[in-house]
Amino acid sequence: MNVLEMLQFETNEKMPPHYKELPEEEMIERVKKIKEKFGKRLLIPGHHYQKDEVVQFADVTGDSLQLAQAAAVNKEAEFIVFCGVHFMAETADMLTTGQQKVILPDMRAGCSMADMADIEQTERAWTKLQKMFGDTILPLTYVNSTAAIKAFVGKNGGATVTSSNAEKMLHWSFEQKQRILFLPDQHLGRNTAFNLGVPLEKMAIWNPITNELEYNGNPEDIIVILWKGHCSVHEKFTVENVEHLRKTKPDMKIIVHPECSREVVAVSDLAGSTKYIIDAIEAAEAGSKWAIGTEMNLVKRIIEQNPDKEIVSLNPFMCPCLTMNRIDLPHLLWALEGLEEGKIINPIKVDPETTAQAVLALDRMLANV
Repeated sequence: MNVLEMLQFETNEKMPPHYKELPEEEMIERVKKIKEKFGKRLLIPGHHYQKDEVVQFADVTGDSLQLAQAAAVNKEAEFIVFCGVHFMAETADMLTTGQQKVILPDMRAGCSMADMADIEQTERAWTKLQKMFGDTILPLTYVNSTAAIKAFVGKNGGATVTSSNAEKMLHWSFEQKQRILFLPDQHLGRNTAFNLGVPLEKMAIWNPITNELEYNGNPEDIIVILWKGHCSVHEKFTVENVEHLRKTKPDMKIIVHPECSREVVAVSDLAGSTKYIIDAIEAAEAGSKWAIGTEMNLVKRIIEQNPDKEIVSLNPFMCPCLTMNRIDLPHLLWALEGLEEGKIINPIKVDPETTAQAVLALDRMLANV
C-alpha cells in the first residue's frame, strides 16, 4: 500500500503558530529529510517570485508557462506541493492525473490580478459584447486567471497565454476571429497587441464594474478588447522611475515585464517575460549595467546570480509580491509534515466539468508553444 492509499483525510486549515517559532536551520533539515523520504513521489514546483527560503527546495523553477509544462509532463509524483499562487496550483491540478494530489501550502496565496475577473462579470460582458459585435470575438486569458475563467475561454474556442507566448497566441487568435477579448491583464494585452502592429486607437477597455465598453470612436474599428485588470506589483513601475534612472545612470539598460503599463514599456529598452529577463541578463556582457522592472524577490536573485554585472530594481522602493510571499518555509514544512502524517493539507481540486473546458484552453496554448 502506497502513501496515497494510506491518506486518512484532507483539510483546509491554518498553520499552527509554533511553526513560525522554529529555527530556520531546523526547518531546512526537516524539509530535506521529507524530500529524501518521498523521493520521486513528491514534486515541488517553485515560481521565480518565491522567496529564496522556498526556492532552494524546488524541483523545478520557472515562470507560469514553464511550471504549466512541468505539471503536464510529470506523471510520477503522487504529491505536488505547489509553491506559487492559487491559480497556478489550479492549473497544475487540471493538467495532472486524477491520482495526483496538488497542495498549496497557504490558501491565502492568491493573485489580485486573477481576482479582477470573476466568472459572473465575464459572462455578463460576453453577452453584451456578442450583441455588439456578433460572432467576431475570440476570448483569450492570461494564465493568471481562475479555473472558471479558463473554462469559459476554452468553451468559447479560445486559449490561455503566458507572457512568454502571448505574441504567438495573439497571432493564432487573429487567424480564428476578427477581434480578441483579452483577460484579465490589460497591460499584457495592450503591449502584446501593439507589438503585433495593432494601433492603440483600435484597442478598447472593458470595465467589469460598470459593465461598459470604454472607447472613444467607432466601435467597428475595435480589434482588441482589454479587460480592465492589472498586476498590483508591475503597475508600481512608472515613467518617472525610468526618467530618474535616465538622468542619474544614463548608461544603464532598462528591462521590464510586459505587465508594466504601455507608457513604461515604451520608454524602456527591452520588455519580456520573466524567462526573457533572466536569459537577457545572463547572456549580457560582464560589466554591463541593468535596471529591472519586475518582482523584487526575482530581482534580488538575479543580482546574486550575476555578480559580474551592476543590477538594480527600476523602482528601489518596490516590495515583493505579497500574495506570492504567503508561501514561506514554515508553511512548506507544515504541508510536508502533513503528508508524512497521512494528511493532505490545503488540497487544490477543480471540478471535472470546469477542468474539461479549461484544459481545452490550456491545450490550445501548449500546442502552440
